[in-house]
Amino acid sequence: MSMLIRGNRTQTFVTFRMQYSKTVAALFLLCSFLLLKSCAAQTNLVEGELDTVTKENLQYYLYYPETYEAEKDASFGLLLFLHGGGEAGRDLRALTSDGPPKMLVEGKQFPFLVLAPQNPHKKKWWNTQAVMQLLDSVVANSRVNPKQIYLTGLSRGGSAAWELATQYPDTFAAMAVVCGMTPIPYAHWIDKHMPIWVFHGDQDEVIPVSESDDMVQKLTAMGYNVKYTRYENVGHNAWSKAYTNDELYEWFTLQERKD
Repeated sequence: MSMLIRGNRTQTFVTFRMQYSKTVAALFLLCSFLLLKSCAAQTNLVEGELDTVTKENLQYYLYYPETYEAEKDASFGLLLFLHGGGEAGRDLRALTSDGPPKMLVEGKQFPFLVLAPQNPHKKKWWNTQAVMQLLDSVVANSRVNPKQIYLTGLSRGGSAAWELATQYPDTFAAMAVVCGMTPIPYAHWIDKHMPIWVFHGDQDEVIPVSESDDMVQKLTAMGYNVKYTRYENVGHNAWSKAYTNDELYEWFTLQERKD
């Protein structure tokens, strides 16, 4: 009976060692598989670097004040105007149908330069990087006061103006947006020291007035210097009223960057 007991114990011990060895072998194989898989994943993750270039053909109008040539030692402000979707394309004359370009061909004089580029794409968003390259070129080759660069846009151009204000917060002295749309989080990225004036028609069926309502509410809550003109019984064409308001241009000339 003693031998039988020993035999059973011996058999149990051998069985345990065999099971233990199999378990260790399985764990080893599993770890090896996971290690190989990890190495393979790391092998497929390749570092790289590429310098990209933004290229765009922008036609534009550039207006110089009447006193620009006479006042050789003076520097001037500049208003960057971005048109709406209806004026996009390759016919530059389309820009003269609305906003400051329309007023200029009708004889309006401004005390600052007016730069009005044309978005060459009918169905594409503004290339804001290209717009900034154009602006930088004009500023570098004209007597522009860099502390008095103003930004405005209507509809699709108004939306692009919001984007420019977030991407280039140290550039503009003031901004006026007419019936534009914008994501609310943009409010966190705009320079708090830049005065803003927003215009919108309360019957706008293209870009709902809530786009401006919500953004103005957010900016106001965050302590921004923002004005809001909300036209009653006006549809998408809020620009006819906004851009013929002489107070807007007087307001622009009073603004100057402090930094």
